[in-house]
Amino acid sequence: MNSREIRQSFLDFFKEKNHTIVPSAPVIPHGDPTLLFTNAGMNQFKDVFLGTGSRPYTRCADTQKCIRVSGKHNDLEEVGYDTYHHTFFEMLGNWSFGDYYKKEAIAWSWELLTTVWKLPKDRLHATVFRTDDEAYEIWKQYLPETQIHRCDEKDNFWEMGETGPCGPCSEIHYDRTPDKSGASLVNAGSPDVIEIWNNVFIEFNRTADGTLEELAAKHVDTGMGFERITAVLQQKDSNYDTDIFEPMLSFLSKQSGKTYQTTLEDPSSIAMRVIADHIRTLAFSIADGAIPGNDGRGYVLRRIIRRASKYARNLGFTKPILFSLVPILTNQMGDIFPEIREQESLIQKIILREEESFLQTLERGLERFSEVISTLPQHSTISGASAFLLYDTFGFPLDLTTLLAKEKGFTVDEIGFESLMKEQKERSRAARVSTTIEATKEQSEYTTTFDGYNQTEIEATVLYVKDNTFITNHTPFYVEMGGQLGDSGLVSVNGNSFKIDSTQKSGNAIIHIASQELDIVQGETVLLSIDEQRRNHIQRNHSATHLLHESLRRILGTHVQQSGSLVHPDYLRFDFSHYQKVSPEELQDIEEMVNAKVMESIQQVTLELPIEEASKVSGVKMFFGDKYSDTVRVVIFDENFSAEFCGGTHVKNSSEIGLFKIVSEASIASGVRRIEAVSGIGSQKLFKQISSTLSEKAVEISRLHDVIKTYEKEISSFHVQMIANSFGELVQNATHIGSTKFVLQQIPDDISMEQLQQLGDKLRNALGSNGIGVLLTIQEKSKAMMVGVVTDNLLPTIKAGTVVNALAEFIAGKGGGKPHLATAGGKDLANLPILFTNAQQKIKDLLA
Repeated sequence: MNSREIRQSFLDFFKEKNHTIVPSAPVIPHGDPTLLFTNAGMNQFKDVFLGTGSRPYTRCADTQKCIRVSGKHNDLEEVGYDTYHHTFFEMLGNWSFGDYYKKEAIAWSWELLTTVWKLPKDRLHATVFRTDDEAYEIWKQYLPETQIHRCDEKDNFWEMGETGPCGPCSEIHYDRTPDKSGASLVNAGSPDVIEIWNNVFIEFNRTADGTLEELAAKHVDTGMGFERITAVLQQKDSNYDTDIFEPMLSFLSKQSGKTYQTTLEDPSSIAMRVIADHIRTLAFSIADGAIPGNDGRGYVLRRIIRRASKYARNLGFTKPILFSLVPILTNQMGDIFPEIREQESLIQKIILREEESFLQTLERGLERFSEVISTLPQHSTISGASAFLLYDTFGFPLDLTTLLAKEKGFTVDEIGFESLMKEQKERSRAARVSTTIEATKEQSEYTTTFDGYNQTEIEATVLYVKDNTFITNHTPFYVEMGGQLGDSGLVSVNGNSFKIDSTQKSGNAIIHIASQELDIVQGETVLLSIDEQRRNHIQRNHSATHLLHESLRRILGTHVQQSGSLVHPDYLRFDFSHYQKVSPEELQDIEEMVNAKVMESIQQVTLELPIEEASKVSGVKMFFGDKYSDTVRVVIFDENFSAEFCGGTHVKNSSEIGLFKIVSEASIASGVRRIEAVSGIGSQKLFKQISSTLSEKAVEISRLHDVIKTYEKEISSFHVQMIANSFGELVQNATHIGSTKFVLQQIPDDISMEQLQQLGDKLRNALGSNGIGVLLTIQEKSKAMMVGVVTDNLLPTIKAGTVVNALAEFIAGKGGGKPHLATAGGKDLANLPILFTNAQQKIKDLLA
């Protein structure tokens, strides 16, 4: 059988056993921040094993794409030097979720291997956990006891990671020795006796303190290495000799002019095996949304590309070659995994770009490496300083330097290297400008409850005070987190107010940092109030980053991931993974998509959910490496558009964001781009700046006049809509004069008369029936303008002109207009308080 037939026969076998055949999960586990890569078939069913989720079936099977290059499961160093380890591999698996258990799992394993695939029974060995008598007795039905082995935790107790579902397992090994004498080689790391299948019996959950908790139900999780079983069934001594790898090895052999050999000692053949393995990891990672970068999984991919490039150099390649393997891989695996065919062009572009970048420094780095070892005695140690120089100057990851050293008979001072890396990070942190204070252990012992999602001003009790800092039991002040700047505002006590410049987190306490020493004492009650206008500007930009993030993914591709952000009152900054400059056309499409969502007036929805439940929200974005509590906030703008884990503050409706405008786009690191943009007040300031620039360049005014008008119109539309969004609440709280609703409201200054009339129409619609409304604004700090509206049913009794003229008398003004809507103005601003005090009585008199 060829590899395609082997894979299909496995799935068909379990389909006949009433298993649902499910698709592979991505190798990038976007819904699980605890995993760098999907490293086992059971990852996508973790919630079922923990009892926090379910599926519409109790048994299933699939072939799962897996990557093991970090953490507990890391096969990187063995790749190419043996016959059966890979960084990327397929895991054929079948599962039972509280359905069948050990008896059926073992029986079906035996049936598939010996009846369907007809493997010789005397070449199969089974291992069980040392205390698992149940599994041992089941195996006695199929194998003599000389072929059943009890093993300890290292080999026969399976754990996905440091925490999570786990349990005893029963492995099946295949004996390749000529005389079938491999019993003593089981679990000995010998290529002559290899593990081909593992039946895991999941019945525990490993907690953070190492404790084993029994799960509510017992499950079966099996995994069979597809590459290994293919080698066994095709009677090959090496996985790399199967039809899975043969097309790529043939290509490398032809292009390099070197003959591929099955021997493990031939350097050229080692290099070909490494490259053939690594290209699969790179292609599938990129297809599922990862991109090479400077940290996290991005840096792992960059290391793998550079490692593969080094081996390509061993084969004599001095120009990019890795990207040329992608079409071969696509042709071979694109039918079962269509995502690599769909993303083939993107995969090639990203790999080619990384190859070109690294090859520019590879030669000089290798020269430097040669200089370093030329001064050292044979078989000695390369200093951490030299290894760090290769990393810092030439981009050599530590494992690449270690590999080069090993080939030449040297070792590397890895501890010295890590020490220098730590020093560099500390210098980087120290160089950052900071307005924070040094939190003390005493401060971190207090607890502050953040109430700022729903309140902007609260009374609180002082728990701690020292100099210009204090801690309270409650606060509306948001602490700078997740890129969003913290709040500023006031603390008031005994008739005195002090400015709060910033806040800082220390344990569970929120430390308020004032601009001067405070005259407050522990136990005192204070009034805390944030700068609402500043908060509003910040949260407009924060909500805009969420819309921008999703728009980037939809326009540029799902490989886009957030790499950092800054949410400022005046602007936003968003860093993201992408392999090339964003074109002007793409930027325009992104900007238009964000503004379309703003104009849709989407109501923001925030869900507070257990993390396991939150991770299942459709399309939710969560970030690897972030530490989440058991309960998280999910911020949603349209359930079909943007959903993100986020602890920050946001607008209630997307229309509050105002006009969104991208100001710049640039590279800040290899594979990382940065967009700076404005919204709300920022876009208004940008418009004023543009207007100022245009006035200085008269020659360009005619060409850009339409642009200004468009901005004016859009800003005006956004401004009016933002104010009108509050009319529903305004009418709900209206004063009643008899059965008539009466609304009098002052709105932001410098609204134009046209905008004021538009708002009048919107207020009249909001009033519905039986209502009178008056909106007032100050223009140029010297003149009050008002609009009055009357609903249709009241027009026989009272006209809008009568209303505005009656109120305008208080400020020495007059006006007029249509029966349902009229305007008026007045310049006696000192009498505005009198107008507001007497307006209700005046309308009451008019209605009498």
